[in-house]
Amino acid sequence: MSKKNIRIRLRSSGTVIAEGPLGWGITPFEGNFYISPKFLKTAGFRANYIPGLCIYKFLYVWMDYEVDSETTIHNLGWKYWLPNPLLPFIWFRVAVARRHPEISYEEY
Repeated sequence: MSKKNIRIRLRSSGTVIAEGPLGWGITPFEGNFYISPKFLKTAGFRANYIPGLCIYKFLYVWMDYEVDSETTIHNLGWKYWLPNPLLPFIWFRVAVARRHPEISYEEY
């Protein structure tokens, strides 16, 4: 049985923002992808310091994505900075919504 990989792209430009093995590298959970830093293929994510709270995953900060010096996609992802210790696959990872209109993905 072969491992599945996933490639996550920005729809508008086709830029690959993450690529790696589905599982611990890029973890699907609750309709989102939690991306290990090792498998991020871009440095475009920037914290915008808008905080959020999930009752069981705890505290996060929203992340904007800088496409180029003139274009920013606001709140494309988020990162838990005070994560639930029982959920190690979300710890300090950039997360994106699987169904975000700016995101496309393919499994191969």
